Amino acid sequence: MRLLFVSSPVSSLNSGRLGGVALNLKNITRTMVSRGHKVKIVAPTGSAIAGLPVQEIAGALQPLIPQPTYHDPVLMPEDATVAHMWDYVREVEQNYDLIVDFGYEWLPFYLSPFLQRPVLHYVCISSWNAVMDQAINRVAKLCPGTLGAHTQAQAQTYSVADSFRILSSGIDLAQYQFVPQSGKTLAWAGRISPEKGLEDAFAVAEITQLPLQVFGYLQDEKYWQSLQRDYPRAQVEYGGFLPTEEFQQALGQCQALLMTHKWVEALGRVALEAFACGVPVIAYDRGGPQEIVETGTTGFLVTPDDVPALATAVEKIATIDRHHCRQVAESRYSLTAYGDRLEQWFEEILNP
Repeated sequence: MRLLFVSSPVSSLNSGRLGGVALNLKNITRTMVSRGHKVKIVAPTGSAIAGLPVQEIAGALQPLIPQPTYHDPVLMPEDATVAHMWDYVREVEQNYDLIVDFGYEWLPFYLSPFLQRPVLHYVCISSWNAVMDQAINRVAKLCPGTLGAHTQAQAQTYSVADSFRILSSGIDLAQYQFVPQSGKTLAWAGRISPEKGLEDAFAVAEITQLPLQVFGYLQDEKYWQSLQRDYPRAQVEYGGFLPTEEFQQALGQCQALLMTHKWVEALGRVALEAFACGVPVIAYDRGGPQEIVETGTTGFLVTPDDVPALATAVEKIATIDRHHCRQVAESRYSLTAYGDRLEQWFEEILNP
């Protein structure tokens, strides 16, 4: 197949602002290339990746998703990168069999029924905005079978939940070293932004008096500073946004990963990375982690927003078999299994 992958216009693939979206796109591209497919990525300037074909597009980036009300309008800056990216797609679409959109922007959803080649939309977040929901509903009606989601929990936030292909995810297990024994440190990883609920991880660090390492893109500096003021007794170290090799080395030394999300996470890719290192996960029973974490075997799911329950789960984390966590990653989240699911989706669209 000749595949054109269109990245999010929010950031370059190398900045850290895209989080798991960038990692997912890179993994999918390498997997498809290894299977003999021709792939090109369309992405904002600064997205060059060694060994992968990337067409970089200049222009003004889309703003990161803020804390909106559901009925806020969608925005597009002057000289918008997203417009230039889809101009390019229109110009070259005849050279490809299939186009896959990895962003969450109104314009691609509006344009896709007008393009001559099929456009798949691999939706990266749960329902967030009324205008986007309307655009997604329209695609579900006009282009059936072209919507993809990570989890059922994510899909259920949309009124057209049954229109989504559930794809889960996968990671390159060869990049993650299994660590059979850990220290006492807890880990938290993600964009540092209020919807990720990092304050609850700070609170657990205070309650348990265990050190906490925080990893990820620092999106909201004021939010981070407020946490440091509000939890002065928490032993917290910020590890930054790290390349996979460095991140997995640090993560593997931790006794557990905390997931404290306040919104419906579409997936929670960092849980897969933790399992690959042998690290159990303690997560709120909300969104994607509901379908990833198994209480008592790979970690614990606790009542959303219940900080004491998080702390209690930390006390029981030694009962989790780290070898089993790695085995789950290998059996469910390998790139081989993930590639099979994606390839089947692509082929069904091209050969209905």
